Amino acid sequence: PFTDKELETVPYYRPDEDSAELRYMREQREKLGGSMPVRRRHASQKLTIPKLDFFESFLEGSGDREISTTMAFVRMLSTLVKDKSIGDRVVPIVPDEARTFGMEGMFRQLGIYSSKGQRYEPEDAGQVMYYREDKKGRIMEEGINEAGSMSGWIAAATSYSVHDFTLIPFFIYYSMFGFQRTGDFWWAAGDSQARGFLLGGTAGRTTLNGEGLQHQDGHSHVLTSTVPNCVSYDPTYAYELAVILQDGLRRMYEEEESVFYYLTLMNENYLHGAMPKGAEEGIRKGMYLLREGKGKRGKKAKRVQLLGAGTILREVEAAAELLREDFGVAADVWSVTSFNELRREGLRVDRDRLLKPDMKVAPTWVEQCLDKRQGPVIASTDYIKAYADQIRPWIKAPYRVLGTDGYGRSDSRAKLRHFFEVDRYFVVLAALSALKDEGEVDAATVKEAIQKYGIDPEKPYPVIS
Repeated sequence: PFTDKELETVPYYRPDEDSAELRYMREQREKLGGSMPVRRRHASQKLTIPKLDFFESFLEGSGDREISTTMAFVRMLSTLVKDKSIGDRVVPIVPDEARTFGMEGMFRQLGIYSSKGQRYEPEDAGQVMYYREDKKGRIMEEGINEAGSMSGWIAAATSYSVHDFTLIPFFIYYSMFGFQRTGDFWWAAGDSQARGFLLGGTAGRTTLNGEGLQHQDGHSHVLTSTVPNCVSYDPTYAYELAVILQDGLRRMYEEEESVFYYLTLMNENYLHGAMPKGAEEGIRKGMYLLREGKGKRGKKAKRVQLLGAGTILREVEAAAELLREDFGVAADVWSVTSFNELRREGLRVDRDRLLKPDMKVAPTWVEQCLDKRQGPVIASTDYIKAYADQIRPWIKAPYRVLGTDGYGRSDSRAKLRHFFEVDRYFVVLAALSALKDEGEVDAATVKEAIQKYGIDPEKPYPVIS
């Protein structure tokens, strides 16, 4: 109701209270929950999460077949989408590397979402697992677009609050391209209390050895540790992954905790054994005894504690055998599924000790595992030393950490692990060196190991080479 002249000053205008415009705006605002923004913390429909025995086939090992943890995850995901209670809530998200991760079987099973359906004939149309787009597709295939994929993941991971409809998103990608490219989105996800799974495939600095530095992830777990409600794990075996996955589903969708999970997966194939009896608690908390070292006990017996994670755990297992066979040293092997979670639990216990001096506070999980064990502790991972170094305050024995600090280079896995000094031979060397410092072996024994395993004391320093 203004003249052109009046519009030059942009006068304030408010329609009448009963006008069509204001009635429309009020109706829409009511649909959105009213004038005051209110965050929904609990969805009205609670999900029923399968128990651990739902993943029973993965708890029993892979038999005589070698598989990767990435392959194990895809099989678990394929099993999960068939579950009658929550299968239709699962949202697989992948930015271009679906075939790399072995997910092409899901193209036919679930279809790739497209608002317009299949509008062209794909190059692989003649194959059984062809690139099938569908208006009702379930897979979000985002192309080479981590930011778009992460945005889609956040939308699905917060749908329980925004739309009162819980979705369970699984976003899998090359781990090196995750937090580094979309770190601010991770912080936004935590701030908006997202719930879902982020999976860093081909993780570790030495596991994807042929494609150069752009794929060599030696620090994603250190980065994710900075997000307070991001729970992260680096499993080695399928049964570890199954326990973590089921526990994550329980915490996020049954207990409705406002956390999200980051799991690293590897592309290296190897045999997966059955889950040791009673290992579930340790897997969830961050570490458990995988194998007791064979050998004498007591003051005169030489024994060490070996910690490993991810693909390097298998090098640690091999190191335990070398220590026993070549040097008569018994080694207990611990699988550390999460140094991050061990540190967080340790900090919580330390805080209780600080604020409740008159109360008896239970020891940390690291202390419960290692305090009564004999010998120095050696940890080796496929990540920079800062990752495993996080639990040092709760280890009373001498503690040596091996890690993949530096850039690295393209070569075989064995050569890269030797270059970074995290393989079985450097684990043995670190263990013997620690025993030397304790007066358990002499310097000649350490030099013997150096010569026996062909270690060059003048080899390049991996951090700056």
